[in-house]
Amino acid sequence: MIRSYPKELEETINLPSGRKILLRPIRPEDEPAHYEMFKHFTPEDIHFRFFGMVRQYPHSEMARFTQIDYDREMAFIATETSASGVSQTLGVVRAIADPDNNTAEFAIIVRADLKGQGLGHALMDKIIRYCRHRGIQELVGELLADNQPMLKLAEKVGFKRKHTNDLSVISVTLLL
Repeated sequence: MIRSYPKELEETINLPSGRKILLRPIRPEDEPAHYEMFKHFTPEDIHFRFFGMVRQYPHSEMARFTQIDYDREMAFIATETSASGVSQTLGVVRAIADPDNNTAEFAIIVRADLKGQGLGHALMDKIIRYCRHRGIQELVGELLADNQPMLKLAEKVGFKRKHTNDLSVISVTLLL
């Protein structure tokens, strides 16, 4: 049986700038807003998140991002309602657990125009709290070595670096 939308995980936060942001689990109907969010990414953002250049995602791929099994993975999006009443997706963090629920791999991306405002930190904090609550013991990720802002954020929230054989990639681990 597929777990229903976990509304209890919705949370409103205030960024240091005073912006009020809703952090909530992703839903299938977020797909159009995801396409819109991608328009706000720089080529560097795409490279750092997906380890390569992606010009456009087909519906099948975007559906995979927005239609998730809440028992095995979680994706939290940061949303804000514009003055005209339209909800915008500002960033997303996700974690996919292994079958034993011991380790989860995370990924995060924030719109380029919102970097440095505390949104990435808020999303990381949300996924860390969620994984701890689910009993996951370790949160891991792979980051490109030249993604210094993300490496700094990972260290700030407690991740430790692990060297890999590929000098362009750094693994980070957080024991929960």
